[in-house]
Amino acid sequence: MSHEPLPELINQAQQLLTQIRQHPQFKALDFHPDVNVADAQQVLTELDWELQAHSTVDLNRFEGFFQ
Repeated sequence: MSHEPLPELINQAQQLLTQIRQHPQFKALDFHPDVNVADAQQVLTELDWELQAHSTVDLNRFEGFFQ
C-alpha cells in the first residue's frame, strides 16, 4: 500500500495516462472505447480539484473537536 500524498499519486497517474496515450503501440491499436484516456484524465483532474477544495477547510469549524 502506498503512503504517498494523494496529490502526488494523482500527478503520477496523469503522467502515466499521458505516456499511454502517446505510446506508439496504443496509437496503433486504433482503440475507441466508450471511456477513453482523456476521460480518465478528466476524472483525475476533478479529483484533484475536489481534494484542493477540501484542503482549504476552515479548521476553526472544529473548535473543541480535538480537545
